[in-house]
Amino acid sequence: MKLFKSLLVAPATLGLLAPLSATANEVTINDFNPAEEIAVTNSRVDGLEARLNNFEAGGFSETTTASFGVDMIVGAVDSDVTDNSEATTFDYQMGIGLSTSFTGEDSLDVTIDIGGGDSADQSVSATALGFDATQGVLTVDGVTYSFPVGGASVIVGDATDVSAAYTGACSYSAFLDYMGDCGTGNSVGLGGAGATAAASYAFDGGFSLAGGVSSPQSEILGEEGTDFVGIEGAYTGESFGVSLAYSDQETTTYWGLNGTYSWDVASLSVGLETADADGEEEEFGWFAGLTFDEVGPGSVSVGMATAGNFNDDEDEYYVYEASYSYPVNDGMTITPGIYTSESAGGDTTGVIVKTSFSF
Repeated sequence: MKLFKSLLVAPATLGLLAPLSATANEVTINDFNPAEEIAVTNSRVDGLEARLNNFEAGGFSETTTASFGVDMIVGAVDSDVTDNSEATTFDYQMGIGLSTSFTGEDSLDVTIDIGGGDSADQSVSATALGFDATQGVLTVDGVTYSFPVGGASVIVGDATDVSAAYTGACSYSAFLDYMGDCGTGNSVGLGGAGATAAASYAFDGGFSLAGGVSSPQSEILGEEGTDFVGIEGAYTGESFGVSLAYSDQETTTYWGLNGTYSWDVASLSVGLETADADGEEEEFGWFAGLTFDEVGPGSVSVGMATAGNFNDDEDEYYVYEASYSYPVNDGMTITPGIYTSESAGGDTTGVIVKTSFSF
């Protein structure tokens, strides 16, 4: 701003000197104090500068924060059920999180995603890791507002999972997207159908209760479309936790149980889920995984699960995975992993290296 001040001071000074020249016989040199006039001009410029600075600082709310994350993978797949077997592929996804608070107790959160390709041409590796496919276009993935009501925490939003209000009891560091909910993605990890409202309450002693509903945006709790309704109870102790959840998705109901236990070198997570569809036999699935937190500079995760929920008359298929997560620094983590997924059409084995950046 020094140059800006100089530009303002120069014409002001000339404007003061001009009357002196025109009325030199009436004004003596003692009647003019350049230092005083320049001080007044500087004071006015300082005031303008302060107002400009305040405008720049207040362009966004002081409570607004932004976070960014980028995942890139190089993967090779050997599969009996895909056409691009043994192809090596590259994929990426980027997420932007915006968060602000209006009262200090609430939070408005917006998630924006961008990913390469679309779901039709996305690679097997990207699909297995749950990468977004937005054809390189920024897409709003969710808008959620959370706020307290009495002693409860309430969330409402679009494209928000009902389970966002749940406590859960899965501490496994998953590599595959399927393993992320400890095999209970329809119950403890209940998603959303569109517009979502959910609430949770934490009791003394580690107990919590949560529940919510999600409906298509075009018709809330109407006859058309699929509504998700879920409820979860959980207990969290010092080194263990357990949660039980129930969900109703129109024609199918689910029960899910998660449990986790941690000790000095590792943590164990398990998951059980049942599915009861109208007119169908009850189906059952399970998961078990170990995470070793300190193996060299990183951590190791090993997991196994059924590849879905199966009834007693069906052949069961399984998913296996192992990964090593190595934090290069605070903003960069490299995670190589390998997995095998069984199905009626054959097996799929993938080797993937994921690099994650956060900033």
